[in-house]
Amino acid sequence: MKTRGSARRVARLVGTLLVGAGVLVLIWAVIVWQWQDPFTALYTHFEQEHMASVYKKHAAAFEARLPAPPKHVRSLASVEKEIAKEAAAYRRSLSTGEPVGRLKIGRIGLNMIVVQGTDDASLKKGPGHYVGTALPGQGRLIYVAGHRTTYLAPFSHINDIRDGDYISVEMPYGSFTYRAYRHYVVPADDLAVLVNHGREILRLQACHPRFFATHRYIVDARLVAFTPTGTQQAYTLPSRAIAAVKAR
Repeated sequence: MKTRGSARRVARLVGTLLVGAGVLVLIWAVIVWQWQDPFTALYTHFEQEHMASVYKKHAAAFEARLPAPPKHVRSLASVEKEIAKEAAAYRRSLSTGEPVGRLKIGRIGLNMIVVQGTDDASLKKGPGHYVGTALPGQGRLIYVAGHRTTYLAPFSHINDIRDGDYISVEMPYGSFTYRAYRHYVVPADDLAVLVNHGREILRLQACHPRFFATHRYIVDARLVAFTPTGTQQAYTLPSRAIAAVKAR
């Protein structure tokens, strides 16, 4: 009898532990679904602190080499040409895993350092810039990918970005303002999204649906204005140029 009683007690204990474990797993799933994985988030938080410090030093060193901005007002075309030259020089100086610039999206509360590279190690540090694409100011496609549920989940709420929302990118050579204008989903193996079409588009990418990697959620944003480093002069793109980009 004692043996049977002991067996029942053990069975009840095991059952209680299994129920408790199930509840904990459910709570964990809800936390990750609604917010993000707290353990990987902690890792990325410290990486972002380190990246911010490194970026500040790199930016200061790069800015020190920039020519003094002229006192007279320059044409948009001449400033765009100079910015493109500076962007190309900065791009050549970057290595995989290094900080690129700071990305801010007010709608989803994002303010993070973008890292050069979209390999696993780089994306654990923050949003990653695809090395085969351009940087802000080069007049071509700029592609940035980010995690959706782990490592601070920078693009967890990418689907909440609305058309018309402002997206800013701070670089050592200038600050760039974009406006979102298109959302769409493509298969994970669709490489057409990496093709440059000769116009400046900031393309943000995250896995879709969440917890899976079968597709990619894409947000496109067009450049609307920029301010070169060392000046207070903001240059706004002509509305006709913006309309042409949106139409495509």
